[in-house]
Amino acid sequence: MSTSEFGFPPQLRLKTPAAYKNVFAQPVKSSDKYFTLLAINNQLNHPRLGLAIAKKAIKRAVDRNSIKRIARESFRLRQHTLTALDIVVLARRDALSASPEMLRKSLERHFVQLVKRCAS
Repeated sequence: MSTSEFGFPPQLRLKTPAAYKNVFAQPVKSSDKYFTLLAINNQLNHPRLGLAIAKKAIKRAVDRNSIKRIARESFRLRQHTLTALDIVVLARRDALSASPEMLRKSLERHFVQLVKRCAS
């Protein structure tokens, strides 16, 4: 695969409030102490990612942005193994104290779990 196939173009992002509302309405959930991921099947032929990192949970913008960067990177590298899902990532307070490697491993487990749950 070429590096262009691992990009994160605009069509792989949830952009509108309506798109987020669809995911929050009837989601399939996956949670641990770092993240809660919500997902639904979409009508497209590719997955999409949305981030909802609350200021209440992660106070500093620098910290919220680093968590978002890790989530985007994990999704970008994993997008070819994901089915047609809309996924929203919610961070918990414990994500702040975790290492980036722990956050990546957590997200990987969530992605695998969501694919299995949404397939059935």
